[in-house]
Amino acid sequence: RSCRLDHTIPNLDDPENRLWWRKIENAKRRLIAQLLNLGLPVESKVSEDPEHGVMFDFLRATGQKPRVLTGHANGLITLNIEEADDSIREKARKEMHEPYRTLLGHLRHEIGHYYWDRLVSDTPWLEKYRELFGDEREDYSAALKRNYEQGPPANWAQNHISSYASIHPWEDWAECWAHYLHVVDSLDTALRFGLRGEDVEQAVEPFTVNDLYDPKAPDAEHVILLINSWVQLTTVLNELARSMGHQDFYPFVMSRTVLRKLHFIQMIVKEARGGTRLL
Repeated sequence: RSCRLDHTIPNLDDPENRLWWRKIENAKRRLIAQLLNLGLPVESKVSEDPEHGVMFDFLRATGQKPRVLTGHANGLITLNIEEADDSIREKARKEMHEPYRTLLGHLRHEIGHYYWDRLVSDTPWLEKYRELFGDEREDYSAALKRNYEQGPPANWAQNHISSYASIHPWEDWAECWAHYLHVVDSLDTALRFGLRGEDVEQAVEPFTVNDLYDPKAPDAEHVILLINSWVQLTTVLNELARSMGHQDFYPFVMSRTVLRKLHFIQMIVKEARGGTRLL
């Protein structure tokens, strides 16, 4: 299933390209496996659904060609394969003042743009999305220019999961979508190994159902249990990482506004999978 989504792959005669492509494909397989497990539509734009499907271009600039920009447009996700080089990616992370930058994170972010087109645009969810995230009809180029010239708002952390999310409602959605996938996949892995955040003794103020997008949702209590478990678990994981001299495993702060956005996404995903519970 994952390989069907490839539209362009790098020149594999280059040993460096082969190494990088292998890393990228491993990350993509994990992404696709999770999307299928969530019950989301995953069709190839190459061979299955040219209109609504998704496909990937894995590119590397050569010669005098301009640098490849990672992004999404109409179901085509482009990734600069140099992101698979740890030193290049870490250099970019520091230059962009990002707390987190991984191949899987890139793919989860860009697929978020794709699913906005599939699950939000031109659906009954659109107006609710605008109320929560903002109006995506805002000039995107102007928003990018403003961010690069002025930086993010001083209070961005109150309403966004990352400073990049504060640029534009589209990026806010994509960052939250990626974060939602991070949380669900990590929690699923932890639970499969018998790790439960509620078993950890931490002085963390818990969220309540009233912090959710829809406190009256049928599974509201279950969602809050999972989120609070996540907060407790990542608190411990961060301390373990620091004990080893590493940066935080989870370098984010989840505000109540962000929680509402994640719950909104969870409701859309739940509808897309036919209303069944995720975890």
